[in-house]
Amino acid sequence: MQAEHYVFVDARVATLSENSDLNTPYGLINQAAVAVNTGCIDWVGPQAALPSRYTQWPQHSCDGRLITPALIDCHSHTVHGGHRALEFEQRLQGANYSDIARAGGGIMSTVNATRASSEQSLLREALQRVDSMLAQGLSTLEIKSGYGLDTETELRMLRVARAIGESRPLQVRTSFLGAHALPPEYNNRADEYIDRVCIPTLERANAEGLVDAVDGFCESIAFDKAQIRRVFDCAVSLGLPMKLHAEQLSNSGGSALAAGYGALSADHLEYLDDAGIAAMAGAGTVAVLLPGAYYTLNETQRPPVDALRQARVPMAVATDYNPGSSPLGSILLALNMSCTLFKLSPEEALRGATQHAATALGLSDRGQIRAGLRADLAIWDVEHPAELIYRIAFNPLFQRIYEGIR
Repeated sequence: MQAEHYVFVDARVATLSENSDLNTPYGLINQAAVAVNTGCIDWVGPQAALPSRYTQWPQHSCDGRLITPALIDCHSHTVHGGHRALEFEQRLQGANYSDIARAGGGIMSTVNATRASSEQSLLREALQRVDSMLAQGLSTLEIKSGYGLDTETELRMLRVARAIGESRPLQVRTSFLGAHALPPEYNNRADEYIDRVCIPTLERANAEGLVDAVDGFCESIAFDKAQIRRVFDCAVSLGLPMKLHAEQLSNSGGSALAAGYGALSADHLEYLDDAGIAAMAGAGTVAVLLPGAYYTLNETQRPPVDALRQARVPMAVATDYNPGSSPLGSILLALNMSCTLFKLSPEEALRGATQHAATALGLSDRGQIRAGLRADLAIWDVEHPAELIYRIAFNPLFQRIYEGIR
């Protein structure tokens, strides 16, 4: 039985507090202590200032290790059938993402594999992926539907996502992504698909308690703004927050549309323009950067990180884990990529998978280390937070704490 309360001592703590002194990057406290009580952080600060009320609590020495908030992956497609390794070969031979999609590959090849998969097989395969992610200090994972594109398979995916959260010490947030691609049975009938499949399925999924947010893909190979607007209007009527895949392949204006609905996030953003940035800044919409897709698709146009930074748009970082455009199961590698490919600072990257990732999921109870928040923590065998980001294919996790459980 785990103790309900205890204190970590002899630690370095990257609090990532939003009120951190500008002269203390990462909100870093050396020689720190963290008190945990019934799943929440009770106190954090210099060990020399530890209040006397904690002296009788069990103490656990970190031996100088680093404590950060547990990591959060706020954009993933972890539940799916099959793989798309052959498309990897095709891209190496010169085909691009749009070429593959129009030829019946891309998302549709995964749709076919997912439709053919049972709930049990989807769960078994997804848990293998999730276990690898947990071993890298993850505590919260967003999982999207969108590889069914029919009512029964979309619901099956969402049920599997819920089952993952029940099978592992992990909080799963689900996003309904029925507006992901147009299935072949509705070829050239996108409006009909939205009316007959996407919206009714969303309403049913919500009635069954399977949806935490609503997502869409606003792009020339997916759905236009008018079609996404109808899905978002349904989300509003159901009281659900929104997210959007936007500006990945072209400047569609999706980010400004999402911001107009007060969306939690707009994701990808390689072709984001100044108008979209201004709209996101005004709405508090988080920019979710996905370097795995940029890398896999061999893109050359980067998201406008400098402009987002100047506009004070929060930037999250996620894996976009999916079988085609981002087969990236490592949040730590995503952090490294966000720095090397998109020129984030290591501190921006770490905040992107903690503080800002939490905001992108509408969660205010995690992502930093301060009193009152969940005790979702990661203890690392490193001296400095930048070590987590600069190493490649190296996992220094010592211990993951989930709701205070060691």
